[in-house]
Amino acid sequence: MTSSSAPPRPPRRTPMQRRQARTEDVTSVLGALRNPRRLRTEVLAGLVVALALIPEAISFSIIAGVDPRVGLFASFTMAVSIAFVGGRPAMISAATGAIALVIAPVMREHGMDYLIATVILAGIIQVLFGVLGVARLMRFIPRSVMVGFVNALAILIFLAQVPYLTGVSWMVYLMVAVGIGILVFLPKLTTVVPAPLVAIVVLTAVTLAFSLRVPDVADEGELPDSLPTLFLPDVPMTLETLRIIAPFAIGMALVGLMESLMTAKLVDDITDTHSNKTRESWGQGVANIITGFFGGMGGCAMIGQTMINVKESRARTRISTFLAGVFLLILVVGFGDVIGRIPMAALVAVMIMVSVGTFDWHSVRLRTLRRMPKSETAVMVTTVVITVATGNLAYGVLAGVVVAAVMFVNRVAHLTHVVELDRPDENTRVYGVVGELLWASSNDLIYQFDYTGDPANVVIDLSRSHIWDASTVATLDAITQKYRDKGKSVTITGLNEASAARHTRLAGYLNGQA
Repeated sequence: MTSSSAPPRPPRRTPMQRRQARTEDVTSVLGALRNPRRLRTEVLAGLVVALALIPEAISFSIIAGVDPRVGLFASFTMAVSIAFVGGRPAMISAATGAIALVIAPVMREHGMDYLIATVILAGIIQVLFGVLGVARLMRFIPRSVMVGFVNALAILIFLAQVPYLTGVSWMVYLMVAVGIGILVFLPKLTTVVPAPLVAIVVLTAVTLAFSLRVPDVADEGELPDSLPTLFLPDVPMTLETLRIIAPFAIGMALVGLMESLMTAKLVDDITDTHSNKTRESWGQGVANIITGFFGGMGGCAMIGQTMINVKESRARTRISTFLAGVFLLILVVGFGDVIGRIPMAALVAVMIMVSVGTFDWHSVRLRTLRRMPKSETAVMVTTVVITVATGNLAYGVLAGVVVAAVMFVNRVAHLTHVVELDRPDENTRVYGVVGELLWASSNDLIYQFDYTGDPANVVIDLSRSHIWDASTVATLDAITQKYRDKGKSVTITGLNEASAARHTRLAGYLNGQA
């Protein structure tokens, strides 16, 4: 394969393209406000998401070891903030389990003030990552990792519902079955009202009408009765404080960005639209900073609730994200008594259907598995297994990327070989190197030449190859030296521009020869 230069990077958005994207954003919001049908969809979607957020936020608060209002207020400020500063319309950000797991040790060992300081620092780090363009690294995530990510997400969403289905009365199972029935069959009749909202309203009404004793939202924790207020963490501004909170803040920033960017990519695929990943990166940071100063536990994109918003309720604009936060605050502060009576069975039914709808069933069909290369299937399975085992999507994605990279390098390493091209005279032999030369493939290159049997002049033609790294240059130096030790000369030809520049700069300096 002939290569004239390294593969070009995807072009960055120009200022004009960024302004155009912002204009399209505003246009979509204004269009929704002028279109009663679209506005109704966005409003009802926001309401459904708000209802689904309440028990989740309370559960994540418990994981983090904080009062339920900390998680609920975090969900409110994250959703409202990201509606303005985020890069992916209709994506829901709120308090999440992944973030709760990262910051729980801070709360346990150092208290609330240090936790809030950690959240604020994590937000600052995310803003820096966004400015530095870390979001562009998303292009290195293979499709098999994305499929594994989606499938693992679906499994985690389903497993999160299992505790609500164990040790309960038969009435709970019946209500979940009825809820699933509504979610499956109502969309076949009408899509005017989101099926999840109908399921929640119907099952709540039945519970209240017949005074059924089933687990409800109030059982998850006490709902707040006041608005969030400004919170300034009382921690000493010293290096010791930074030493305590920095590791957790960096972990929170990385986990939050990874989940948010993966979710944004997933929504891009579902809606067939493009989002601004760089804006989403620093937008998550800004939202976490705001959340921290209002006493929230921080958060990131919520994949389950985003699927409810985009896939189940068909929302497409920032209006639904904004209203999800507003409705959440109104519901828990103004209508806490009523919201507390919502049966958990209704919300479990909604999340089970989200799980079923999220899973990529095509990826596990026997026909697909037979056609798919085993390495691709291994990457997908690795992503799923690590994610489910750890309960952390970020770990699964990292493991999947590492396995994909190792398998790719292994394939590339076996595609490089040396062929004899010509013998123009009895004192000259011309070799050709075919394939990409990098550390994995070039290490074996040194064994593919006949140093003893070759004539006095050896020509190595690299016109069908490309030098990618210093390891390859070092290998070529070693090959040249082996021939010199036997009194023979080596000429390297056919280098493309990029390979020639790298070879000229490094040749003779890597093996202590210069």
